[in-house]
Amino acid sequence: MATGLLQQLNETTSYIKSVYKDTPEAGIILGSGLGNLVQEIDIEKEIPYEDVPHFPVSTVIGHSGKLLFGTLNGRKVMVMAGRFHFYEGYTPQQVVYPVRVMKMMGVHTLLLSNAAGSVNPAYKVGDLMIIKDHISFFTVNPLIGKNEESLGTRFPDMSEPYNRELISKAHAIGKTLGYHFHEGVYTAVTGPTFETRAEYMLIKIAGGDVVGMSTVQEAIAAVHAGMKVFAVSVVTDIGIREDDNIITHEEVLAAAKDAEPKLTALFKELAAVL
Repeated sequence: MATGLLQQLNETTSYIKSVYKDTPEAGIILGSGLGNLVQEIDIEKEIPYEDVPHFPVSTVIGHSGKLLFGTLNGRKVMVMAGRFHFYEGYTPQQVVYPVRVMKMMGVHTLLLSNAAGSVNPAYKVGDLMIIKDHISFFTVNPLIGKNEESLGTRFPDMSEPYNRELISKAHAIGKTLGYHFHEGVYTAVTGPTFETRAEYMLIKIAGGDVVGMSTVQEAIAAVHAGMKVFAVSVVTDIGIREDDNIITHEEVLAAAKDAEPKLTALFKELAAVL
């Protein structure tokens, strides 16, 4: 007898499989202002979130809200154009629901992108940082509650949340493309407020290089499900700053748009070597 969650996942997966017959190998979740990768995908099927049973609906500007299926550089992919965030009022379980659907669809590798603020003074707006590790203490763990053993173990090991082999391949791709990628620690916060100066200092002292409002819950659910994870942050603003400028979501979207070509090229080339 399937539990409530498993039953929902089965119903969602059955619906998607009824309208798309192929098996995706890689899942991609695109962050704020980072949707142009879609133009590189040979799209075979597009499904609005509202058509998918049990799926939440994205409410944030810069997130279009649809599932895309197709081929990216020879690899069958399942793409979330628009993610869900805890700050929108979704539970952590709702935030990671699409990741679990991806796993049930056959996805073995998850590629994540996000817009993030830098707390590392060496980073500049427009830089890309490959996430090698994360700090999740400031967010709610999506695995809290009854564990569904068929999805993953009760106590998953998080010593390598982001796949080292994929990180190495990404750096090699960067060299070929002539791009430099930083490698660092992503700190997740709930949002939706941008951080105070004191919070930025705390994050820096704790070892974070960038800070954002997404990604970590998805990565935890993916690791729990046995998927390989690769994630990149686009630096869209500088957190620790001497002047009195403020951060707006519009500026974040604009900075992300400027950095998009690099991210698109990276994900396109990485898809071929997963």
